[in-house]
Amino acid sequence: MANDNKMNLVILGLLDHENLTGYDIKKRIDGSLRYFWKGSFGSIYPALSSLEENGLIKRVKSKSNASGRERIVYSITSEGRESLLGWLTESKSSNSLKYETLLKVYFGGAAGNVAAIATINEFEKEVEADLAVLRTYKDNLSKVLNERDHVFYYLTVTFGIETYEAYLRWCSEAKRILPDKKYMGNKR
Repeated sequence: MANDNKMNLVILGLLDHENLTGYDIKKRIDGSLRYFWKGSFGSIYPALSSLEENGLIKRVKSKSNASGRERIVYSITSEGRESLLGWLTESKSSNSLKYETLLKVYFGGAAGNVAAIATINEFEKEVEADLAVLRTYKDNLSKVLNERDHVFYYLTVTFGIETYEAYLRWCSEAKRILPDKKYMGNKR
């Protein structure tokens, strides 16, 4: 498996913890992982097909939901676990950062301080909401650090808390600096 398809690895990691449907995988990504990873149904289902074709996952059972519709449950295979472990034991990781907020601030001179501060305020609100959730995760995980995987989840959550607290410090500093400047947009 090419290691450039990280969605495959996300799915293998989730399935290493428990058997899941495609919908369940999406819920896990949108819940716990959303603070550092994104995924859409449009990327999950092709990845599931590819992983199954390559023998890295298998369908373990189908179950019907309340409407009688079949739900396919996936499980990681021993080959899938080997692939996951191969990736996990590589020392190098690719860490990319993309924030539209920072793009808007970077080019903010064209719109001026008011627009930049509005962008920063919106970012700050999102960060505060996410930080509250991360702190709840930390509190809950601190009670189960002796269970499989939880110490690793805890470390990820504490990294997020430290990072989000730094974002809030940056927001305060940026808003402190911007009103003091005399320019109000790009004047050519």
